[in-house]
Amino acid sequence: MDTKRTILWAVFSIAGLLLYNNWLAYEGKSPIFGPQTTAKQNEATPNQDKKNDVPTATAGNNSAPPSVVNKTLPATVAQAANKERFKLQNDVLAIDISADGANVIGATLLKELEVDKKPIELLQVTPGHQYLARSGLIAAGNVELPNHTSEFKLQSTGKDGSGRPYLVVISERNGVSLEKTFILNPDSYVIDVMHRVSKTNPAVGPLVLYTELVRDGSKREESQFYSTFTGPAVYTDKEKFTKIEFSDIEKNKISIPKQVAAGEPAWVAMVQHYYASAWIPSDKLARDIYAGKIDNNVYRVGIQTPLENVDLGKTTMETARLFVGPQQESALEVIAPGLELLKDYGYLTILAKPIFWTLERIHEYINNWGWSIVVLTILIKLLFYPLSAASYKSMARMKEVQPRIMAMREANKGNPQKMNQEMMALYKKEKINPLGGCLPMLIQIPVFISLYWVLLSSVEIRNAPWILWIHDLAVPDPYYILPIIMAVSMWVQTKLNPTPPDPIQAKVMMYMPIIFSIMFFFFPAGLVLYWVVNNILSIAQQWQINKMIMKKAPK
Repeated sequence: MDTKRTILWAVFSIAGLLLYNNWLAYEGKSPIFGPQTTAKQNEATPNQDKKNDVPTATAGNNSAPPSVVNKTLPATVAQAANKERFKLQNDVLAIDISADGANVIGATLLKELEVDKKPIELLQVTPGHQYLARSGLIAAGNVELPNHTSEFKLQSTGKDGSGRPYLVVISERNGVSLEKTFILNPDSYVIDVMHRVSKTNPAVGPLVLYTELVRDGSKREESQFYSTFTGPAVYTDKEKFTKIEFSDIEKNKISIPKQVAAGEPAWVAMVQHYYASAWIPSDKLARDIYAGKIDNNVYRVGIQTPLENVDLGKTTMETARLFVGPQQESALEVIAPGLELLKDYGYLTILAKPIFWTLERIHEYINNWGWSIVVLTILIKLLFYPLSAASYKSMARMKEVQPRIMAMREANKGNPQKMNQEMMALYKKEKINPLGGCLPMLIQIPVFISLYWVLLSSVEIRNAPWILWIHDLAVPDPYYILPIIMAVSMWVQTKLNPTPPDPIQAKVMMYMPIIFSIMFFFFPAGLVLYWVVNNILSIAQQWQINKMIMKKAPK
């Protein structure tokens, strides 16, 4: 019994430390574990003398990542934001394209709303926050070609034969022309970006197209009590999904697949809680992947594609797709191979994906995410019923012999060795396994953690109502009713369990419901709902088993 309580105490202590560690990281303070941060990392700091951060051509040469050409540009970030913009919009997405560079410097998700009911602005360039997508041409040497700093002129805009909004802009430098065409697909977060390239200057060497995402290192979390990944990510068919921490870029300690063969799917992305952006180039040519730091707390990840057969007087076209939107798993799966991994479940993906699949199937019939969570919790409880029953039977048997254990403890105060011997003899006589109540619960922990990440990561639950006062399952209960119910249910569970013989452990178990309820005040209502339903089902199961054990016990 003491061993079981010690294990539980250790688990609760580690969980508390991890929560406190995430809170420190969120506040910009130095965490106990993990990379050290500073308060400055939580705020973008635009450079007032912005450098020409055009990457140098390294496609086909993986000896070094793209470097920065040290030439000063007069425009600051704030000035760039105030220049002319071109706009495109469909039913779900509105984007702003800058005349300076033809970069996507604004993206508003029209159906994803903030707390104040305003649409979320995912991409934006302001003095306080930088997050944009850009592309351009580079070549060997210092020759300046049309890139993300060039001035682009509007050629045409409107709707194509399929009714899709489009925009065409063009720029020319040193005998090389780059025409960008942006097309928005109906009811889609995917932007088709076509790059038409031609040249009239024979002195310009082989051309390379780069597509990259740029973002500052600020982490805009939903809560101070949990932390989700924010930063670049890379996918290749061979290496699969790789996340890159901003702190690793700072230390130049990133390890990513640099070269991608022709025909191999690959993409780069910027990820944050619920949302992401990704450049998905075509796979007909070989490509190079790169990531690095541009400025103070500003980072990038991108792909270089060497263009073939750009002959004098001829035009070559290379198409890429830019995704900017929510991490809706079913939608991501059909856009590109592996893109659904943007919704990151961590090491427990193998368990989390089928759990979310089941949750989605339940939602198709119920059409309410709150009740879907309730039904899923019941199904998981039924799945683990044999293990839970074994655990509760063990605890019921422990509670049955608890008075005898307390008497032994009182009789052997000064002789702990004799007390342990008598306890082991009692357990053997009564056929009780001291760990019988703990081990079945430990087996279930990976599933519970997977479900936690499913509910925490699923943008589908964002803005989803349940009943009455719960209007958004992704934010805390506004009246703290669910956390209070959870605290009461945890207290009832402690009363159903045998009281620990150690007074300190007994006090810890008594105060644990209060501690956990305070933490869950700040957790999303969907997560708390799961724990409440799980606790209520556990209480019913444990009460029934205790009742059965008591009936069978000799009077």
